[in-house]
Amino acid sequence: MKHIIYTSRAPSPVGPYSQAICIDGWLFVSGQIPIDPNTGKIVKGGFTAKAERTLKNVISIVEESGGSTRDIVKITVYMRDLSLFEEFNKVYKRFFPEGEYPARVVVGVASLPKNADLEIEAIARLKEGCKNSK
Repeated sequence: MKHIIYTSRAPSPVGPYSQAICIDGWLFVSGQIPIDPNTGKIVKGGFTAKAERTLKNVISIVEESGGSTRDIVKITVYMRDLSLFEEFNKVYKRFFPEGEYPARVVVGVASLPKNADLEIEAIARLKEGCKNSK
């Protein structure tokens, strides 16, 4: 059975999609951009602040589903400026236990929704199945 996941700790979708879908313990998190869930606007500041907010949005959805960063198995990152790759890596490493990083791909793109600098989607495997679904 398919479960729709929603949390107010991540921004509301900017289009006709769910924050995440969980099915048979697999969680598919839709692409998140650096929107502050409290204001509905892209966070101010540099790339580091935007990367942090985007990762927090992804992790909030995973946590709402009953998981943690340890349950994330794959991350896809879309970046408008690949020269910021090393800066992104410094931020990214702080969010995951050392040596337990998910599989990952980083893709350079020309543009993203709301003119964001990056977008991150994730796949997680939840041992206990889906929690807090609509």
